[in-house]
Amino acid sequence: MLEKIKIGISHGDINSISYEVILKSLSDKRITDMCTPIIYGSPKVAAYHKNVLKLEQVSLNNINGAEQSNSKRINIIDCFTEELKVELGQSTSVAGNASFVALDKAADDLKAKKIDVLITGPINKDNIQSDKFSFAGHTEFLKERFEAEEVLMFLVSDDIRVGVVVGHTPIVEVAPLITKERVLQKINIMNKALIEDFGIRKPRIAVLGLNPHAGDKGLIGQEEIDYIIPAINEARDKGVMALGPFPADGLFGSGDYSKYDAVLAMYHDQGLAPFKALSFDKGVNYTAGMSVIRTSPAHGTAYDLAGKGNASIESFRSAIYLAIDNYRKRESYKNLSENSI
Repeated sequence: MLEKIKIGISHGDINSISYEVILKSLSDKRITDMCTPIIYGSPKVAAYHKNVLKLEQVSLNNINGAEQSNSKRINIIDCFTEELKVELGQSTSVAGNASFVALDKAADDLKAKKIDVLITGPINKDNIQSDKFSFAGHTEFLKERFEAEEVLMFLVSDDIRVGVVVGHTPIVEVAPLITKERVLQKINIMNKALIEDFGIRKPRIAVLGLNPHAGDKGLIGQEEIDYIIPAINEARDKGVMALGPFPADGLFGSGDYSKYDAVLAMYHDQGLAPFKALSFDKGVNYTAGMSVIRTSPAHGTAYDLAGKGNASIESFRSAIYLAIDNYRKRESYKNLSENSI
């Protein structure tokens, strides 16, 4: 029998749907049979949400540290000494600070190998900002915490995988960031992740253009000719099966994205808009390029649904399954590589 993986879960925004999707997902015995869940949050806040959502059947094991976790229980670490005020559906500074404190503790334990993987609950990117957190989101925070040279925001579902060259950046600043070096770096991170974390031996990657019609041979922009095509050619010269650049509307509209193992978009909405249209409920955000495994649901705080009991758990549940699967595949790849030396 495979050893149970310890999954750390940061509780996200306490006024959002985060506790709902966490608790409902973990109430599925199939998940607790295959992993040891450890929530980084607040037992009192969890109890509040359990009461509001009428989830009395969900039992939590209060612990002081990951080393005390019970492999047969849903564990929760109290990260707070003070009382936390829950205001369902509201963005508050209390919720923002609580998001950071839990994330910070979970990241520390992940770095210390007290947990094996991290699943992050949705945060509000505005209320979490402080002198301790000045990042555009989880991805950028974890990149710095784990000292990764570069990372890839990688959205994953059963039907489609999409990564982005430029993530949480104002659109007016995107074009200057599309360089040959950056595009090539993202292609390589995606290719490595597909091989090591997804178990795909020879990945096929579709690379999108930046401009409409992928520049139309220079008639609608030069980025494809100057940067994207040279990056694709260099990747191919080194054995990476990268193809393109493709017009984004044509690739997604025709369904041709399904012919590839992943799609590399140039910027956030170019990739995430079609991804979420196709896989909103089941999509997972995976941070590729780090020494550790981190996933999150592809949705946000959904304040309008908080406390109503109607939030879909599909994305969060998929985030748990993907973290477990990617961790096992990465460990298998490491073992095969070590044994082949």
